[in-house]
Amino acid sequence: MANRILIVDDAAFMRMMIRDILTKNGYEVVGEAPDGAQAVEKYKELKPDLITMDITMPEMDGIAALKEIKKMDGNAKVIMCSAMGQQAMVIDAIQAGAKDFIVKPFQADRVIEAIKKTLG
Repeated sequence: MANRILIVDDAAFMRMMIRDILTKNGYEVVGEAPDGAQAVEKYKELKPDLITMDITMPEMDGIAALKEIKKMDGNAKVIMCSAMGQQAMVIDAIQAGAKDFIVKPFQADRVIEAIKKTLG
């Protein structure tokens, strides 16, 4: 069975890039969200195996959404997506329970490596 993944990023272009990488590698993208608040709702609704979560978004940022999701499900698997130069935020995200992080611009092999490692 394909692993079900939720993609969260405020940039439609970034969501499309990640979706492309995932589907080409046999993963099922079950949903997408443009901000953290919708990510929390979609997580409740879809119960994905993994979430790729952008850090910087309007409404609710990725770290706040990660904390909300972890409150609902301590076993939630989240990989943070950050731009270069967001090391402090990445550290906050890991402390809040993120399993890994990938840096934009995305390298397909790094995305897949992070997902395989996180899903075990």
